[in-house]
Amino acid sequence: MSSRAESHHQHRDVTGGWLRPSVFGAMDGLVSNFALIAGVAGGNANPRVIALSGVAGLAAGALSMAGGEYVSVASQRELAQAEIAVERGELARHPDDERAELAQSFVDQGVTQELADEVARQISQNPDRALEVHARAELGITPDELPSPRVAAVSSFVSFSVGAALPLLPFLLGARELVVSAVVSCVALFVAGAVVSTVTARSWWYSGLRQFVVGAVAAGVTFSVGSLIGVAGL
Repeated sequence: MSSRAESHHQHRDVTGGWLRPSVFGAMDGLVSNFALIAGVAGGNANPRVIALSGVAGLAAGALSMAGGEYVSVASQRELAQAEIAVERGELARHPDDERAELAQSFVDQGVTQELADEVARQISQNPDRALEVHARAELGITPDELPSPRVAAVSSFVSFSVGAALPLLPFLLGARELVVSAVVSCVALFVAGAVVSTVTARSWWYSGLRQFVVGAVAAGVTFSVGSLIGVAGL
């Protein structure tokens, strides 16, 4: 095997439209529904009321997440497409200026002027390639790799639903005390955080503990609020 083949490596996709909404959706679903259920349980509500609240929280949260992600990513995509259209127009109207601008960007990165001019000239011979290179250099995006609103929306909906179902499941299966849901939720929080560490630079225990603390604090606060409201008889 050649040294070139041995040194080859691949990077994970850090720009795709699925990872962020999936991770954020699952975490948000787990934390928000755990906190909601804890708050309702803190008011000494009937287990059926707690379960109903959890189901409503799951449905409302999943739809809200999906809708929000769709609109957000669609708006981001439309803005990028508008800027790409501007760049396409500039390439058509002022090819020499755009070629000189591209060459200068290479010079700024340490390439000699002569080589930069030649590379820019060759790239500019292919309009599609020129647009792609200009878009990456000036906008930081690739025209054919823009995030998909549908992927973001579906990822958010499914992941939020899965996360939100975990603290709710014990009550649907007949549990009558919050402690069962709390144990399931806390374990899930730590595991979810640890899983996220596989796509980040953080250690599994740090990521898991961080997520556990965030969820536990949120649930503790809402439980206290629920208890105060229950004591007040509101």
